[in-house]
Amino acid sequence: MLEMVTERMLEVYDKLLEWRDPRVRGYPLMDSPVNMTAILLVYLFFVLYAGPRIMATRKPFQLKGPMIVYNFFLVFLSSFIVYEFLMSGWLTGYTWRCDPVDYSDSPQGLRMVRVAWLFLISKFIELMDTVFFVLRKKHSQITFLHIFHHSFMPWTWWWGVSFVPGGMGSFHAMVNSVVHVIMYFYYGLSAAGPRFQKYLWWKKYMTAIQLTQFVLVSLHATQYYFMDSCDYQMPLILHLIWMYGTFFFILFSNFWYQAYVKGKRLPKSTEQLSVNSKDNSALSNGAVANSASVVSNGSGVHHENGLTNGKKHHENGSSHSGKMKKA
Repeated sequence: MLEMVTERMLEVYDKLLEWRDPRVRGYPLMDSPVNMTAILLVYLFFVLYAGPRIMATRKPFQLKGPMIVYNFFLVFLSSFIVYEFLMSGWLTGYTWRCDPVDYSDSPQGLRMVRVAWLFLISKFIELMDTVFFVLRKKHSQITFLHIFHHSFMPWTWWWGVSFVPGGMGSFHAMVNSVVHVIMYFYYGLSAAGPRFQKYLWWKKYMTAIQLTQFVLVSLHATQYYFMDSCDYQMPLILHLIWMYGTFFFILFSNFWYQAYVKGKRLPKSTEQLSVNSKDNSALSNGAVANSASVVSNGSGVHHENGLTNGKKHHENGSSHSGKMKKA
């Protein structure tokens, strides 16, 4: 009985792969879902089990240089993806309503396949967000939502690229890439050090930008339900996009309310922390030996003051963590 069920499942699996768009065959990771699923399983194993245990007895890595390079590389990559989406359909023929996939071998159709695949690859690159959190021991950032988003997005997009690379289902990928240009630019400046903090006053607007993304994506997908007819080839993708956009809009709305309406997650100002540091220095009757301010990928602000008095060395650390969700 078990053998019959297994055999039947393998037949369905093989048949499903036969229906894929033949134009994606030969692209890295696109031959079967096995390799990309294996990558995601290794990712989950590392960030949930192996990584925290490896780092348990180690000091957190700083990784300032690699993080700056990583963030600004993603700014460039996301910008290029936005441009390619626009040039392969969204500014060159799409109606922004019911746009079916172009399965032809025309230059325009093949260009859309390439950028859809490149967007998928960018989702695998972004798994490094969590790896950086693990290596820097920012465990509070590794939430269920963070891991769900980073693992679910590339897995579902593999199927999207395999069957419907383009058309109205690619709208949310283009919008997501626009948001990531802004988001990783913010993270790049944050990783660059204290001298750039004065340019990061717009942090709270990042959540508003992300909320706008989910509204646009959900509204665009909602059009399908009010059209008399639409020849988009795989409506299931639109249903998933609508549910995904609505689900994350609710979650990010709650984050916005908690952080900026109720004020529960607003970070203390740098000025207040500086006053506290001066007070501590006066009480210790010591000289400030070291002062640093670091802002990293969504991890908030951390201030350290080293106070020296004779042969004794006293340290007073005042820290606060302010989260910013990624999408």
